[in-house]
Amino acid sequence: MGHIKLFIFMKMVMKHRGLRDSTALFIYLFIFIPVATLLCLIAHRLSPKVRILSSLVVMLLVFVVTTVLVKVDVSEYRMEFFAGTLVSVAVVSGASNIFCGSMFGISGYFPMRISQAFISGQAMGGTLTVLASIVTLAVSEDVTTNALSYFLIADVFILLCIISFLLLPNYAYSRHYMAAATCVSPGTLNEERSPAGGVPPLQPIIKKAGVLGLCVFYVFFVSISVFPSVSSGIQSMNTDSGSPWATTYFVPLTSFLLYNVADFSGRQVTAWVQTPGPTSRVLLVLVLCRSVMVPLLMFCNYQPRNHLHTVLFPHDVYPVVFNCLLGLSNGYLGTLPMIYGPKVVPRELAEATGVVMSFFLTLGLAVGSAFSVLIVHNI
Repeated sequence: MGHIKLFIFMKMVMKHRGLRDSTALFIYLFIFIPVATLLCLIAHRLSPKVRILSSLVVMLLVFVVTTVLVKVDVSEYRMEFFAGTLVSVAVVSGASNIFCGSMFGISGYFPMRISQAFISGQAMGGTLTVLASIVTLAVSEDVTTNALSYFLIADVFILLCIISFLLLPNYAYSRHYMAAATCVSPGTLNEERSPAGGVPPLQPIIKKAGVLGLCVFYVFFVSISVFPSVSSGIQSMNTDSGSPWATTYFVPLTSFLLYNVADFSGRQVTAWVQTPGPTSRVLLVLVLCRSVMVPLLMFCNYQPRNHLHTVLFPHDVYPVVFNCLLGLSNGYLGTLPMIYGPKVVPRELAEATGVVMSFFLTLGLAVGSAFSVLIVHNI
């Protein structure tokens, strides 16, 4: 989940500059989501190769600048830095969403197992991000060193993504399927626009994959309603003990790491088990059943509590179990409709359908983010 990586990125920046985590959450909800949603379909007018490379380059440039600024004292320019952070988050959010939507679109031309692998890779990216955050937290207590290490890791991985994408046309397997995405003969890849390069033909896509799109929307709506806004606020019952587990590592491990590992596991399962099918009503029922995760996490030991003072699940094991269930169900039930979508439409609509499914995902994040504000305000 690139969205979670972006949220952690903002928290690192805010912590390094002495700003509150709530500021990072505000930016995440009201800057990242609207920009990402707006750009999801607009950029579809460009060729896939241009969209992917340009978005990666933009992200790399922003992260390099951020890495350099880690060692720069901006204490006298806090408001200017805050404004710059807003701009960088908006730019990274738009580029990230263009990249994900474009990759979803291209993966629609590949066999289903490739689409599944791509979606699983997103979860692995989230897991590596959290691990990097925990490692930097454990290695050094200095905030500046932590931030520098974290951003350097991000720079390296984005650069590896650019190199990997540039190497793809050298392989006959990927060249065969990417040729379909750019509407040129296998063996050559150029910047010619395909008929799908304009506005996606929404009517036939919605008719064939509308229910799957709604499933994607609701899966991520529920997940982002409580993660990370609620789950990261759940504290250990042993906080007063002063132990590193309760004060330093409880939230990174039980909320972020466990969720991402469970999410990756759920997505990976779809490589072997793909049930229920794309036309089964059971899929929609299972997606709706995830609604129960919202009250379960709300009644854990979330602090501070201003309205709902009752804690039904006080023990530390409850957020562990609930976050695992949230991640597993998000990975499995979120992946199935994403890989089904481009396969239930004619081949010429596969890329456009992938972009539309990505739009449903982003829309779910947008609505879920707004709903999470109401949840946190009323706990």
